[in-house]
Amino acid sequence: MPLALLALAIGAFGIGTTEFVIMGLLPEVAADYGVSIPTAGLLVTGYALGVVLGAPLMTVLGTRIPRKRMLMLLMGLFIAGNVLSALAPAFGAMLAGRVVASLAHGAFFGIGSVVAAELVAPEKKAGAIAMMFTGLTVANVVGVPLGTLVGQTLGWRTTFLIVAALGVLGLLGIARLVPELPRPEGVRIRHELAAFRNVQVLLAMAMTVLGFGGVFAAITYITPMMTHVAGFADTSVTWLLVLFGLGMVAGNLVGGRFADRALMPMLYVSLGALALVLALFTVTAHTKAGAAATVVLIGALGFATVPPLQKRVLDQAAGAPTLASAVNIGAFNLGNALAAWLGGLVIAAGLGWTAPNWVGAALAASALVLAAVSGALERRTAARPGRIAASGGPAPAPAADRAPEAATHP
Repeated sequence: MPLALLALAIGAFGIGTTEFVIMGLLPEVAADYGVSIPTAGLLVTGYALGVVLGAPLMTVLGTRIPRKRMLMLLMGLFIAGNVLSALAPAFGAMLAGRVVASLAHGAFFGIGSVVAAELVAPEKKAGAIAMMFTGLTVANVVGVPLGTLVGQTLGWRTTFLIVAALGVLGLLGIARLVPELPRPEGVRIRHELAAFRNVQVLLAMAMTVLGFGGVFAAITYITPMMTHVAGFADTSVTWLLVLFGLGMVAGNLVGGRFADRALMPMLYVSLGALALVLALFTVTAHTKAGAAATVVLIGALGFATVPPLQKRVLDQAAGAPTLASAVNIGAFNLGNALAAWLGGLVIAAGLGWTAPNWVGAALAASALVLAAVSGALERRTAARPGRIAASGGPAPAPAADRAPEAATHP
């Protein structure tokens, strides 16, 4: 794997840290600004919505800019947002800083996925994407706990200044290590938008929303579930989230490795196992050992779907994959928001702290159904030329005679 992937992983580490560390610092931020914790929670919601909206917006704005330069501009935006958050004199300014930083999130991972795939041989694409996403998963193991500790001891503003410094490191790494990759000739916004007419692209994005949403239906309410049901102390939740992060790291690497060998079977296995484990979590959450082990499995199985789903979008949107790749990152955040809302509904309905696990299991099972539909459509399409040839119709054109844009990698 080329060193350029390290630079992308560093940027991903910073982005992952700033996205999740705020959850552990909400009490400190709320106290500093004199607002309630639910009001401070808008810093989480605002970031998620910024990712969903910023992914297509920033990608479209960058269609005429070489990808390396665009990645550098996005890291600059990320740095500015975190500096604004650290220095914000009022809550509104802090919220604005969070939104500014979030605008870089989706486009960075979307364009970064395309760049990572271009840096390696075709049979190593998913592994390269997974290597970049390793920065995001490691952030949950190292960056978030350390950022929370720093924020609680030295002040939350220090945490965001450190995250901004990570952004500077990522920016310098991209400038130094990522090669110049010219913007593909002839690709316009209409070409990028055309990818959304492909039913396989839409199915992959729907799988992203539902599959990863299943993870967040459970993890969003991990604190009350672990303290009120499993019997953990409040101070143990941080280490349970570290276990979740370790599972994410392992699942991401395994998903990238096997997606390069058998992408759809990898999705079938990971989504099916995720649905089963989430359903079992309603039982295992009642014991400390069972709960801890299940949290690791949810992280592993949830993130095992990320490299294959991202590669699936890249493959199906071949020729103009950048916008589709970025929108798929926004789909992860849309799934997070949807699942958290649904999980809150079942808790409010009096179904208990473990009820969100059933929501997560249903979402993951729905993603598995869509994966089966996608696979069936793909097999039917692959079989169609053979049936035409067998009936005396024209055989498929040789690769050399096909349109160049369909035969070359973007």
